[in-house]
Amino acid sequence: MQTILGANGQIAQELARELKHSYTDDLRLVSRRPRKVNDSDVTVAANLLDAEQTLDAVKGSCIVYFVAGLPADSALWEQQFPTMLKNALDAARTAQARFVYFDNTYMYPQNDNPQTEETRFAPRGRKGKVRELMTNMVLEEMRREAIPVIIGRAPEFYGPGKTQSFTNAFIIDRLKADKRPRVPVRDDKLRTLIWTPDASRALAVLGNTADACGQSWHLPCCDDRLTYRQFVSLACDEFGKDVEYSVVSKLALTFAGLFSQGAREMRELLPRYEHDNLFESAKFKHRFPDFSVTTYCEGLEEIRQEWSSRQKKANA
Repeated sequence: MQTILGANGQIAQELARELKHSYTDDLRLVSRRPRKVNDSDVTVAANLLDAEQTLDAVKGSCIVYFVAGLPADSALWEQQFPTMLKNALDAARTAQARFVYFDNTYMYPQNDNPQTEETRFAPRGRKGKVRELMTNMVLEEMRREAIPVIIGRAPEFYGPGKTQSFTNAFIIDRLKADKRPRVPVRDDKLRTLIWTPDASRALAVLGNTADACGQSWHLPCCDDRLTYRQFVSLACDEFGKDVEYSVVSKLALTFAGLFSQGAREMRELLPRYEHDNLFESAKFKHRFPDFSVTTYCEGLEEIRQEWSSRQKKANA
């Protein structure tokens, strides 16, 4: 039995599809209100803030994936995320299950230095400090060696469906709404973006590879990094739009935080948009050379096709 904790998000849904396709029919999806992704999925309703419910949800698992998410609310992260993770780690240890933790880069320095699995944490802001705390919890479990532990870390997302990221919100979702895209802070700095289905496929590979245990892994991204200027140009071309966009300054986004919760929660991440983002995934690519990484053109084409198909169904 392989179990996904936090089963309703985009990463979890893609992970469930990949596990079913390539590894197992014995799949359990856990969240407060879980929904099947595959017909054979077993769903379990559980609140990860409740230790007993988490323990019951994990019981009998051989691999546990922690991909739970929360809204971008610093207070909520501080109050809930560490408890959710502790309960998940305790439950996996009790079940003697392999634990796969889906991580992000909020705790990394927000500069243009290349980011590898050895990069030291230097969080800015409340959410970055929460992610540092959580990753250190998982690293401590890894050092204990009571259970096999794997960390799979991803940079900023872009992707299909309900992918939640600043890139989707500022660029892709606005194109879908026939609005001009926006770019945060600078359009001339290189970005490293990961296609959400690639992140989920890579997480499944790591979870089902014994010698991946006891290590942190950067999940694989396209080596052809683009600036936001280049990415927006590709996206506009794919959606058949003129290449027009606006750059929203750091000052404007900071000011918007006085009135908007969403903008306020973004402020601590703004410095990273002032620099090239050089997230390196060579370790994964060397270990798994046959893993196919989606190009930006391929990803944007899939997004446009999925959106077009939904539009046709809605208008039918």
